[in-house]
Amino acid sequence: MTKNVTDAVDPKLVPQRTLRGGDKIPCIGMGTFGSDRFSGEDIAQAVRGGAEVGFRLFDCASVYGNEHLIGEAFQDIMKSGIKREELFITSKLWNDMHGKGDVLLSCAKTLKDLKLDYLDLYFVHWPFRNYHPLGAPPDYRNEDAGPYNHEQYMETWYQMERLVQAGLVRHIGTSNMTIPKMKLLLKDARIMPSANEMELHPCFQQPEFFNFCIEHGIQPIGFCPIGSPTRPDRDKTPDDVVDIEDPVVVKIAKAHNVHPAVICLKWAVQRGQIPIPFSIYRNEYASNIRCTIEDPLTEQEMKELETVDKNCRLIKGQVFLWEGAKGWEDLWDLNGEITR
Repeated sequence: MTKNVTDAVDPKLVPQRTLRGGDKIPCIGMGTFGSDRFSGEDIAQAVRGGAEVGFRLFDCASVYGNEHLIGEAFQDIMKSGIKREELFITSKLWNDMHGKGDVLLSCAKTLKDLKLDYLDLYFVHWPFRNYHPLGAPPDYRNEDAGPYNHEQYMETWYQMERLVQAGLVRHIGTSNMTIPKMKLLLKDARIMPSANEMELHPCFQQPEFFNFCIEHGIQPIGFCPIGSPTRPDRDKTPDDVVDIEDPVVVKIAKAHNVHPAVICLKWAVQRGQIPIPFSIYRNEYASNIRCTIEDPLTEQEMKELETVDKNCRLIKGQVFLWEGAKGWEDLWDLNGEITR
């Protein structure tokens, strides 16, 4: 790894959040989901470069299909002198590996691929066992798919807890959840979730769920932090809005003389979630981490950005719908009750 000191940030300067139990996690991470647009090799190289410029939090997942390549990158990072305990590495359990036995198998494969002895945080990627193959079209429906089943989810969660007890995982978390589902989990869990990964960007702020997580000691981690312009085409619909084109975001970006994407990240960090932007381009990811330590937004600008919320969900999850479901809204319990 060749360090370019001119664009690097001292990781000790990057603010940290405190998880349940007192462990620290950086206030920004690097995502590793390249949708269908970038190769695994590109993403692994970005991870190497991310570590060089100061990133220490890396968000992985088995379904991304690139963990074996990222594992090689982690080896290179540690050979460069960065210790394992300086890194915060997450991964996720995919939908076809819920239930007894499979959770341990999935975690073991991720650890083998990432060449690690433990994960800092392991998420249940979706609260459904509904599965779709890679590259599934938007109208794909799996004949075995069904609505949320709390008994099945808890069967999976108790296996996640066993990973903590076995020392394979330090923290466990949820992803793509809703308040009603989270309430049931908090009632029945023995080990509480330390974090919840959720879609968060200025045009989709989820204030109710965000505040629920904070109040219950669950750290929000925000994916699509700049509105995910490179998300898969199947997730794009005509009604989607573009955060980095919003007039308020653009105006504030001009005032700070930065790209609007940087404003989205500053907003996320100052609000209290952990954004996990993705880029394979060094100038972009170096800029992403640098924005956490300089030129903060003013209170007035933060208030203005509250008005940008359009409640525009970009990752709708329609490929996980079941026979009889009305539409993607059924995944998200919009009326406050779990959709059956």
